Amino acid sequence: MATQLRSITPGKDPLDDMSLPGWLYFDPEFFEAEKKAFLRAAPQVVCHQSEIAQPGEWRTLEYLGESVIVIRGDDGQVRAFSNVCRHRGSRLVDGSGGCAKVLTCPYHAWSYARDGRLVGVPHRQEYPGLRTETHGLKSVALENWHGFLFVTLDAGAPSVAEMMAPYADEVALYRFEALRVIGRVTIRPRPLNWKTIADNYYDHLHIPVGHPGLTRLFGRNYRIEARAHVDRMEGDLAEKESANFSERAYQHLLPGVEHLPESHRRKWLYYKLFPNVAFDIYPDQVDFMQFLPVSATETVIREISYAIPDDRREMRAARHLNWRINRRVNAEDTELITRVQLGMQSPAYEAGPLGTSEVCLRSFAKKLRMMIPEARLDSPPPAGWSRLANR
Repeated sequence: MATQLRSITPGKDPLDDMSLPGWLYFDPEFFEAEKKAFLRAAPQVVCHQSEIAQPGEWRTLEYLGESVIVIRGDDGQVRAFSNVCRHRGSRLVDGSGGCAKVLTCPYHAWSYARDGRLVGVPHRQEYPGLRTETHGLKSVALENWHGFLFVTLDAGAPSVAEMMAPYADEVALYRFEALRVIGRVTIRPRPLNWKTIADNYYDHLHIPVGHPGLTRLFGRNYRIEARAHVDRMEGDLAEKESANFSERAYQHLLPGVEHLPESHRRKWLYYKLFPNVAFDIYPDQVDFMQFLPVSATETVIREISYAIPDDRREMRAARHLNWRINRRVNAEDTELITRVQLGMQSPAYEAGPLGTSEVCLRSFAKKLRMMIPEARLDSPPPAGWSRLANR
């Protein structure tokens, strides 16, 4: 039988009650369509401005095969550039961060100032027509949102500020500008489609089944909601004492945070920006997480933790306990989503129903069907469709 797009009639879409078909979670052509439709335009967090406080300090991000440098100039301004030499295309820097007076290419030693200008060309006489002012590093769009530096490869997506506008007042409570990095960037490669990870992030129905620790901490008060560009999840720490040592100690030791209102001093709050950036906000710290797609079945989970400086012993203990609790949650999630990925790749899987409370999954599926109409299909179109799609 030929594959056909299901028509959309005025009013309710019949697919609103259905999850996405399994082939979207492993098909290489659908992954190419996603890159064209929205992944390249999606803002990606690189670091906090405090991590590159001095001129010459830089950080990098690897995303969709591109490498981006964010560096502070001598004038104090932060700029983003492609990590690509304008001479022969070599990567300029390696690693996740450093500090440099100039960025010198390791291939032919072309050098660039901290503001991206080409300032050094060995054997200059061999390039009689070279105009150095037109051969500076290629700029990448940069947004500073509450101290966090986001880059965007392509235009087309709303800014982070626009995405988060519905929650601007709530975010302001946490004083993001005052945060400082704690620990190092964690990189976790996973043999999973990025959507498998993203779906799980805002799937609330699996928590009572797959996360006994979170269930002990929150009871049944975990709540979710979906907006146009961001999903919000929250849970308030239960008064009932947990039977688990780490959880019970966290409940007791978590100190008050004076700049937070009472309503948020014992709240775990989660935001997920479409499509692949999330941040977990606790009274004691803030964790950023990205689901960086590598291929249709490979994703790198990138995480960074931040906190407002606080030397109280109780706060240090709470942050350590937070890490222990969430390390267990991450291990549970890894097992769960690995099972899902395997099932998605089976011909036996057909798109299943979505519950009325699964508002974030519903919102995500609807976005994909709008941006890539082929997502409405039960099976992939004929080979080559992604190259012909006009997006």
